[in-house]
Amino acid sequence: MAAVLLDTNVFVAAGFNRYSHAARIVEAVETGRLRMVWNEATRRETKRILRQIPRLKWDRFADLFQDEDRFDGLTSPEQFAVVPDPEDRKFAALAAATSAVLITSDDDLLGVRDEIGAEVLTSGAFSRQYSF
Repeated sequence: MAAVLLDTNVFVAAGFNRYSHAARIVEAVETGRLRMVWNEATRRETKRILRQIPRLKWDRFADLFQDEDRFDGLTSPEQFAVVPDPEDRKFAALAAATSAVLITSDDDLLGVRDEIGAEVLTSGAFSRQYSF
């Protein structure tokens, strides 16, 4: 089973369009076809952002953050200065530490995908490559 790390924008896209590639990926996590890696920093950011968007509900996605898929090891986001936005570095660091596929629509992450040390794909590219 593939391990993925979902950037916050994937949850936002899934919440706004239930027919999107992002929604299919979220559904695959819900049904156990994909394993979603996370740590406290990525969960905290996702929760904060989703709570700021009136049409979206954190509760809709909270159960996807399964204890058995939580990564508590060292990630060192400060080592990912190649990522222009410091807030995105936690995602790059976790993907590199866990070898999970980072799924995002963030240009800051996609623009340096070859320098992160982990596979970084859009939802559409992931869906095509992994048949989701």
